[in-house]
Formats: sequence, C-alpha cells, structure tokens
Amino acid sequence: MAKRNMLEVQNAAKTMLANIRFASIDAPLQSIVVTSAIPNEGKTTTTIELAKAIATAGNSVLLVEADMRHRSAAAMLGVHSVNGAYAVMSGSIGIQDAVVTTGVPNLYFLDMEPNIPNPADLLSSRAYSRFVNLVCDNYDFVLFDTPPVGTFVDAAILSRLVDGVIMVVKIGGAKRDEILVAYDQLEKAEAHIIGACATFCEGGSSEYYYAYYNKKNERVIPDRETRKDSKKKNTISNPSLSKPSIPRGKSKHASLNQPTQLNNSARSVSNSQSWKVAAVQAGAQRSKNTPRFDRSKDGRRH
Repeated sequence: MAKRNMLEVQNAAKTMLANIRFASIDAPLQSIVVTSAIPNEGKTTTTIELAKAIATAGNSVLLVEADMRHRSAAAMLGVHSVNGAYAVMSGSIGIQDAVVTTGVPNLYFLDMEPNIPNPADLLSSRAYSRFVNLVCDNYDFVLFDTPPVGTFVDAAILSRLVDGVIMVVKIGGAKRDEILVAYDQLEKAEAHIIGACATFCEGGSSEYYYAYYNKKNERVIPDRETRKDSKKKNTISNPSLSKPSIPRGKSKHASLNQPTQLNNSARSVSNSQSWKVAAVQAGAQRSKNTPRFDRSKDGRRH
C-alpha cells in the first residue's frame, strides 16, 4: 500500500508539473510561490513533491525556505545547512556555499537562518529582490515555501517578485471564507495565481474520478451505469468542471481534463476555472489573467 501511495504521489506531482508547463507555453514559469490559506494544508509536502518532479525531469530546482516563522522543509528533506539565505543576501557567503544537496539529483535546498525578526520587512527589501534574481539566474526552477497567506502577509509580498503562485487547499480543511480571504490577499498583491492544488483527497477507487459536485455543492458519486455512459461520452457531469475553451498557446493558465491524486493527498494544479472547484467549492471568482512580468535589475515586477 505504501508503494502504491508513493507512485500516486509521483504521478500526481508529474501531472502538476505538466500543467504548470502547459499554463505557460509562451512565457515559461521559473519562480513559483507555494502557499495556503491556513496552516496544515499540506503546503510544504506539495512543494517538496513538485520539486522532486522537476528534478527527475532533468531540470535543476532550488527549494527556498521562505517560511521564516515555521521552518520545516529541511527536516522533511532530511538535510541540514550551516548557512542560509540571509547570509547570501548580506554578502557573507556565495550562494553555492549556502545551498545544500538532497537525496534527489538536481534538487537543491536553501534554508533560512532562524529567528529572523521581521520577515515581512525582509521580503519587502531590495536585498531580497536581488536575492530572487540571483537564485533564478542559477537554477532552472525556484520554489518558495511560504507561510499561509491567510495568516501572514509574507506570501503576498513575495508573490510580486515571482512568476506565479500555487494555492494549496486541503479538502475538509480551510473554510470557504478563509480561502476567499487568502485569495483576495493575493489578488490585491497582483499575484499571478497559476491555480489550486487540492490535498488530502480521497484516493484509490475509480469513484474518485467520477465524483462531482452538484449545484448545492454536494459531492455526488454516479452509479456504475452512469459512470460507464459518462466514460463513453467522455464528458463531465457538472458543467462547472468542464474544460474551458482555450486557444492553444494563448492562455497562461493550465487546463485539466480530470483531477489527479497526490498521496491520497493532492490534486494537481488546476486552471482558473477548475480553481473554483479545487478550492472546496469556495466560489472564488478568478481575476483577469495577469501577464507574466519582466524583472528589472532590482527584481521588481513590471
């Protein structure tokens, strides 16, 4: 069972990566913030699994500890570093002296020193902007594991310096209002929200793939005959889950045909339409598409 779950994790993470790439055909996303509305949504686990998928695909990826209030990525990766991002920003050491390898080829980790007094101020500084540019110049992908955006402003601040944001939502976790507040926080920061990743989903059975939500936001599992008929027609029962019409190569947002599991734990990144469903039927209204920005020398978005 553990081996099966691990394969589900890997497959879901690969699907997430594929959707991210599809979301940015014209302007590839390199730097990504991963956040959630509240704690314990599976944010750090999702970040690590996505990083592993990127690394196994042959790309170099740096996972940056940007949750200065509750550092946990190092322990989950099983690594330890003497120096961190603050030392790099201050010029005390070079980035290669602070970054540590992990057990996965191409996957690197950069921790943050403990007891940073004012994380939000640090993230707002020009020094951190230059730091973002530096890490992006040295790795194919850079993932930032941040605090919950509904609890702290850190992720919203950092979202202005990166190419996109993934919102992690635990099924049965964050409440509708909490998700909407978090989404609104990111929207006010003019973040490019790539989509949502639903965690702790039901896994294993085919019922998961054919379940949908009705207009009352009730989870419905069609009977066997209905599922067979649905499969033949290759349609999805709920119109709100339908794949939107997107001209190939024109959209900057991913498109999903079906939800994907992550360790009985996560669906992959969805597009702006599926985001509403993945966010526990939050009814979050997607903002207008935000084009990928160009960085100036100081790292600010333009």
